[in-house]
Amino acid sequence: MNRKVATCFWFDHQAMEAAEFYVSLLPDSRIVDVSHYIEEQDMAPAGRVLAVDFTLAGTPYMALNGGPHFTLSEAASIRVMTEDQAETDRLWAALIADGGAESRCGWLKDRFGMSWQIVPRRAMALITGSEAGRVWPALMAMGKIDIAALESAARG
Repeated sequence: MNRKVATCFWFDHQAMEAAEFYVSLLPDSRIVDVSHYIEEQDMAPAGRVLAVDFTLAGTPYMALNGGPHFTLSEAASIRVMTEDQAETDRLWAALIADGGAESRCGWLKDRFGMSWQIVPRRAMALITGSEAGRVWPALMAMGKIDIAALESAARG
């Protein structure tokens, strides 16, 4: 990868599986490079995937198989701005499948423990607009963001 800055996510041993799943979700996403452990290490045998460089919608990331020393948390998340409810629904369903978990206000965790924010662009306009006082309570009660419900709240 030729970018100067990329976010690195630490996985126990699922870096390749996670990266392959993530690039399947968004256009302009791909695996860029895969490196392997050359020698046996405490955490992995020689030949096992060490790191995966990938892009999501053109943004660079690295997934590292670093062992059980650190875990993912909500302190860092991947935010995806969606264009409509259909894209929001598709991504939400894919990310919570197979052991993911819903949270509030458009947040979720996928089956690997990665936190995501799935946020419709329209929702951002509504929560920063003149009717934000009516929209915020509706948003705070949601898991997956429902654009129609937010628009209804904005209308009063």
